Amino acid sequence: MPLFEALNVTKTFGGLTAVNNVTFTLEKGMIAGLIGPNGAGKTTFFNTMTGIYQVTSGGLTFDGHDITKLKPFQVTELGIARTFQNIRLFANMSAIENVLVGEHVRLKSNLLGQIFHTQFTMKEEANARAKALDLLEFVGLNRSDAQVTSKNLSYGLQRRLEIARALATEPKLLLLDEPTAGMNPNETLDLTNFIQRLRKDLGLTVLLIEHHMRVVMGISDRVSVLDYGEKIAEGSPSDVQKNERVIEAYLGKGTVTK
Repeated sequence: MPLFEALNVTKTFGGLTAVNNVTFTLEKGMIAGLIGPNGAGKTTFFNTMTGIYQVTSGGLTFDGHDITKLKPFQVTELGIARTFQNIRLFANMSAIENVLVGEHVRLKSNLLGQIFHTQFTMKEEANARAKALDLLEFVGLNRSDAQVTSKNLSYGLQRRLEIARALATEPKLLLLDEPTAGMNPNETLDLTNFIQRLRKDLGLTVLLIEHHMRVVMGISDRVSVLDYGEKIAEGSPSDVQKNERVIEAYLGKGTVTK
């Protein structure tokens, strides 16, 4: 059974069909790439996977659960986390506070515990802060960055902080929407290596939208291609690079990917 499956998923906005009859699966432990030209429906597909958009037709399953009609927080509870194409941190909160927001979905203390500072609540909060510090370090921030307001971090560190916040939800599947956008070549290489660590060290399944062909072709086990909302190709990176429909729709004649 696949970890995730989309079956004949369609999403329309009035007369516009953004995703058209897409069937798509992810096996546990794989790194998969989703590519296509601007406006192909990639982010819309991510939004259906995470409950931000409800599908117009079709169905979604994750880890044996029907998630077609679930709300975003319910999808997160089941184990799907994501980052965004445009960074969506809480800009005026510190780095550690951003990570603690991500941990909230796994915390068990209630309002009374917060009011009366029960032993359970105090211990849980201490453990949450310790975990948040570990996550900041894992993604490449220094512990001294924990109290830095997130908007004052460099662009590359903000990208990594957003991943830390997603990891704080303890996902089984991590969706990365253009994670290397705006990065220089060294930052791109570092983040590419880090994505591979997510699978190796944490056992995560990763799906990334990425326009940087060297990245997506270099780390993906399988690549799927959308064009005008339809899946036009799917297979190994080498197969996709040779697919004529992909070359015409997205890569362009003569594109160098090696």
